Amino acid sequence: MSPAETASGQDLIYRGRFSAAHLYFSRLTESRPRDPIGPTLAASALIWWGNALGEDAFLADSIDALLAEGAARATALTQQAEDDSTRAAAYFWLGTAIGYRARQAELLGKWWRAAREAGRMRSALERSFALDSARTDCLLGLAVYEYGLARASALARLVARIIGLGGGDVDHAMELFRRVLADGDLARTEGRWLYANVLLREGERDASLREEGLRLIAQLADDYPDNPIFRRAFGGAAPSP
Repeated sequence: MSPAETASGQDLIYRGRFSAAHLYFSRLTESRPRDPIGPTLAASALIWWGNALGEDAFLADSIDALLAEGAARATALTQQAEDDSTRAAAYFWLGTAIGYRARQAELLGKWWRAAREAGRMRSALERSFALDSARTDCLLGLAVYEYGLARASALARLVARIIGLGGGDVDHAMELFRRVLADGDLARTEGRWLYANVLLREGERDASLREEGLRLIAQLADDYPDNPIFRRAFGGAAPSP
């Protein structure tokens, strides 16, 4: 799938047209039977849709099946790739699919599965970045990993220690987020959204970070006024007049 095709489908997601985005990537899933991007981003569209509805378990089985397909296709590509650039792209989409699976598992309270998937995501994205250091999009998943471990609940930290995931570093995670915002490609908009939420959380201790988070959310709401997630976040996070 070309970068332009991928970006067009992602734009549907960010504009709040979740059903259209899911259909778009589902068609590409069928027409490109070896490409991991279609099923992975078809699942992403459903994840955003469920977020907009406030339903954590929204079409969970369908999402899981799509991500399993995306991961399987990406794994096959890592084995078939004839050059480092192609292999780096395959590892990136493998990490992306597995990262979404980790997010889904955590959302549903499946801590052991979430931790295992997070470790697999980190491994895939680190391999991708080692093969192609210009692939800054890899850093988004690694930033989420670092931050998630640093700010996890006591139970999640215990699971992470048992599995051997180590600890996280908030400052390093913030640096990675900023690199994605500055140099990312396909992950830049999602990076803005995730980083804004991190800033709001950290803003409980530092008002300047909260202000930066509010600014990013305001920009997203302005850039994508029909996205109910951005609109709701802007209305809920904006300071009272």
